[in-house]
Amino acid sequence: MSDLSAFYAQNAGTVTIEDFVVSTRFKDKDGSPLAWQLCGMTEAQNEEIRAAATKRVQVKKGVTVPETNPNEYMAKLVVASVAFPNLKDASLQESYGVRGAEDLLRKMLLPGEYSSLAEKVQQINGFDKDMNELVDEVKN
Repeated sequence: MSDLSAFYAQNAGTVTIEDFVVSTRFKDKDGSPLAWQLCGMTEAQNEEIRAAATKRVQVKKGVTVPETNPNEYMAKLVVASVAFPNLKDASLQESYGVRGAEDLLRKMLLPGEYSSLAEKVQQINGFDKDMNELVDEVKN
């Protein structure tokens, strides 16, 4: 029989922060691409994000079902996983003319950059499925 204490919170590995260059368009003062810092999260945090992206939709009179917006879920998942830059910084949002971290990402990044960032966030958070499979899972 294995030692159960290996599963105790104090013995669990810590969530690491990983550097990831999202775009070569953001450079430091030496002209080198700036790496973003990404971190994983717990399932409890993921459930909160999923709930925030889910609304009840009426399917017929008196009957509603929960429906998760996959784009909103992914945006919230990415924002929660970005440790640097601080996407919730008011001055950063103001520089792009937006309010809210999710809107900032959409304005800040090119579509391919956003997709690469989302894929990396999924990997860091232990999703072994590609983006389309994850979106399908969230829809159900």
